[in-house]
Amino acid sequence: MDTYMPSASSIERKWYVVDAEGQTLGRLAANIASVLRGKNKPTYTPFLDMGDYVIVVNAEKIKVTGKKMDQKMYITHSGYVGGQKQVPLKEKLAKKPESVMEHAVKGMLPKGTLGRQMAKKLFVYAGPEHKHAAQKPEELKFD
Repeated sequence: MDTYMPSASSIERKWYVVDAEGQTLGRLAANIASVLRGKNKPTYTPFLDMGDYVIVVNAEKIKVTGKKMDQKMYITHSGYVGGQKQVPLKEKLAKKPESVMEHAVKGMLPKGTLGRQMAKKLFVYAGPEHKHAAQKPEELKFD
């Protein structure tokens, strides 16, 4: 018997919508990353982008455990001397809540071109509305 190997043209992608309200940031990000990779499918292949599209709504209502709201820092550097900036999670959630979820999910995807390709299938919105109704997304709930 030959081993079945899916080709890029045989991949069927679905659209899912996830409500992030009241869910823990890390646990939700891990589950979303798994769907983006395609690990929920029986035809999963590590070196192919098998994943589905994921829409996350209510990203501003995400929760974290412990003291992460004050202690977790997002660090960027301009490349110049003294160009490091630190922004706490609380401030980042107030200004751009979408970037918090995107950052968490991207960190759980493979590094390189494959991971960047998978990350393009993630759409995050701060509020309850999204603009992908034409794709008829199914609601996805995680345990």
